[in-house]
Amino acid sequence: MKKYIILSAVALMTLVSCNKDKEILNSLNDYNISMESKGYHFGDKLNIPQEVLDNAESISINFGDKETNSLNIDPKYFTLGDNAVTFTIKKKSGDILTQDATINVYAKNTETNIAYDIVAEYPHDPKNFVQGFQLEGNTIYESDGQHGSSQILKYNLGTTTPIAATPQPADVFSEGSTIIGDKIYQLSWKNKKGFIYDKASLKLISEFPYPNEIGEGWGLTYDGQDLILSDGTKSIYFINPKDTSKIVREIAIAGSTETFDKLNELEYHNGYIYANVWMRPIILKINPKNGEVVGKFDFTNIAKENTTGTDDVLNGIAFKGDNMLVTGKNWSKIYEVKIK
Repeated sequence: MKKYIILSAVALMTLVSCNKDKEILNSLNDYNISMESKGYHFGDKLNIPQEVLDNAESISINFGDKETNSLNIDPKYFTLGDNAVTFTIKKKSGDILTQDATINVYAKNTETNIAYDIVAEYPHDPKNFVQGFQLEGNTIYESDGQHGSSQILKYNLGTTTPIAATPQPADVFSEGSTIIGDKIYQLSWKNKKGFIYDKASLKLISEFPYPNEIGEGWGLTYDGQDLILSDGTKSIYFINPKDTSKIVREIAIAGSTETFDKLNELEYHNGYIYANVWMRPIILKINPKNGEVVGKFDFTNIAKENTTGTDDVLNGIAFKGDNMLVTGKNWSKIYEVKIK
């Protein structure tokens, strides 16, 4: 009988301990969920519930390949946007508890809504499924997508007649493109490689690989030093054009209240990255140093005039001096807007 009583006491203690662990983890989980939409900014402190702190000897945050005991939003560990982490709680009893969480980090300053006026309109071939779009002098260089009709072409602004064009094989879906000196660099969507053309003739010169970390090719631009590439995630990658197999650095993109992915056509101008957000009629102005969205253009009215289905969306950014050119997939117009 005494042995039975002792075993029952142990079982009761185990049950109480398990229930307490559940309370601790539920408390931490409820806190994390409550903060997902509100988010944090760099320098903020994680206000871990007191119930968790009272029962913890130490708390660490694991990011997969790195770990910190600091409960501050430190840019050495966190990126802008969503951060998938695991809390590891070492109890005073020595037991270890873990809790997965998503910690959203937003830009500290509210982005500016950038005003503009439409100052000119130009024709655009509605057959062109725009993926990459640049202006140099009076010449448009355009990468068009879709399997079986992908190409790189160039034409004079104000016309739709190609000066030169080079089609892609049927298995290639062309994506973003950019100009580097006398060459055009062009991405493919899922072929894990890009193409380099002679700018004058658009003759294919060579191909280049993507780093393995980059799943798909979306947008492409050039800042005078590095290729800047997006892959449909929250990240933008900087790649040395002399060695495209390695990532120089990476930034994640977020505004003051939301994170952004599906960053499509890119343009670098006067120290900022400009990015379309696929399926949304907006263009973001991004600080390339840290990924903060500092401004936003709303092109809803222009998009309404040109979008009739799900594919013919805003997608095309170039600069004509200080004015911006915008167009979209299968649009019949290119718009020149003066930024206020």
